[in-house]
Amino acid sequence: MDHPHPAGPARRRLAILAAVCLAALALPLSFSGGAVATPAIGRDLGGSAVALRWITNAFMLTFGSLLMAAGTLADRYGRKRLFALGTAAFALCSLALGLAPSLWAVDLLRAAQGVAAAAALAGGTAALAQEFDGPARTRAFSLLGTTFGIGLAFGPVLAGWLIHTVGWRAIFLSSAAAGALALAVGVPRLRESRDPHAGGLDRAGTATFTGALSCFTFGLIQAPESGWSSPLVIGLLGAAALLAAAFVAVERRAPRPMLDLSLFRYARFVGVQVLPIATCYGYIVLLVLLPLRLIGVEGFDEIDAGWMMLALSGPMLVVPLAAAALTRWLAPGILCGLGLLLAAGGLWWLSLALRAGAGPAALAPLLLIGLGTALPWGLMDGLSVSVVPKERAGMATGIFSTTRVAGEGIALAVVSAVLAALTQQRLLAGMPAADAGRTAYDAAQAAAQLAAGDFAHAAAWLPSVAGATLRQGYADAFGLLLRGLAVVTALCAIAVFVFLSGRERSAPDAAGAATAP
Repeated sequence: MDHPHPAGPARRRLAILAAVCLAALALPLSFSGGAVATPAIGRDLGGSAVALRWITNAFMLTFGSLLMAAGTLADRYGRKRLFALGTAAFALCSLALGLAPSLWAVDLLRAAQGVAAAAALAGGTAALAQEFDGPARTRAFSLLGTTFGIGLAFGPVLAGWLIHTVGWRAIFLSSAAAGALALAVGVPRLRESRDPHAGGLDRAGTATFTGALSCFTFGLIQAPESGWSSPLVIGLLGAAALLAAAFVAVERRAPRPMLDLSLFRYARFVGVQVLPIATCYGYIVLLVLLPLRLIGVEGFDEIDAGWMMLALSGPMLVVPLAAAALTRWLAPGILCGLGLLLAAGGLWWLSLALRAGAGPAALAPLLLIGLGTALPWGLMDGLSVSVVPKERAGMATGIFSTTRVAGEGIALAVVSAVLAALTQQRLLAGMPAADAGRTAYDAAQAAAQLAAGDFAHAAAWLPSVAGATLRQGYADAFGLLLRGLAVVTALCAIAVFVFLSGRERSAPDAAGAATAP
């Protein structure tokens, strides 16, 4: 259990912060690196469009669905213990991925890597919340958010360089090295801490939540290949709805729920959860879809694609820290809302710049999207900790991180399915009526391959269609998708203005609100 103790030496706490940030750095490197490596993995190991999409989605699914459960385990069994176990397992899974013999082995290991990442992040962030108090804790979590940004910024560039010079397996081996270093630096300096009031693992809640998220993601990934009306897809989406309803019912009756639904009565708590949802649709999905377009459809090599992606992710290096400084004059909610509006404008601009293909005209809108997203990025981790008492740090970080990571997995599945459907419509619209009826299935398969960044297999499904026609149909669908994402991001900005426009309350007020009946 937790015991009162004086603050540790500054050097020890900085070493702990560095270790947690290093572990956090490996997570976005693994995420964005896996997206850039997908075309190379497909060329090396083969596989269907569905199997290739699971390279990213398997990691995001297990990572997002188990974060809340990992937070509960951290509070009960020890934050240091869970951080150590998760980081060690993450390093081992990354090492195994570097030696994987088949695409299915990659997919399964990515799922296991996501489980380990959930344990490492939940344990590390909950331990961090016990080491820092007040403004120092806000600064520590802002630095943690900036570390995520650095991983996202340099992930595509590093992945492109590694693929070009060594091969895609080196991406996962570098993640293993980062995990091992975090383990060696942080664990000896961490103090064990627990929540003395923590209950047992909410098994029913964990099972229903994971089942709902798995069925929903699987259904969305399978829809472009099997069709939205297929019994498999309908069954998966129906099961997801039933399991989601069961999860809510279980959590409402649990004495110590994994997700405290009563927290959603408070406007600031709801507003904090909107922030990662907005960044999912306005930013994260581009980190996956844009490399697939640049490398798999436009024909860029991995290094050139990585450098172009730097325009999108580069602002994460400096803007989050600047945003933290700006909170002296503007409320965090105002800054977050303004940033999301900038990102929405950048998405609409990008839809126009990419009409004729990827090129220098896309750099300015990508920079604007990155700038707008980076404003809330450095603030939302600190905001998330302020809405619950310190002793419920596992709950706070678990809920926020689950919203972020599960939202990313859902956003990727939704956006990929929408892109495939829009591409199919554009391909069919460009065919003669006589051919469209006979090739509807082939067009669906070609659209799924294009959405997965595999132009060669897409062209094989429609050999009578010129390559320029395939690319133009895909580009038109991509532009329409970007405009839809701009609308979603703008709506999230309005919600943030409504819920988070005021100044942040003091920690006692936030704690009282979080624990009120």
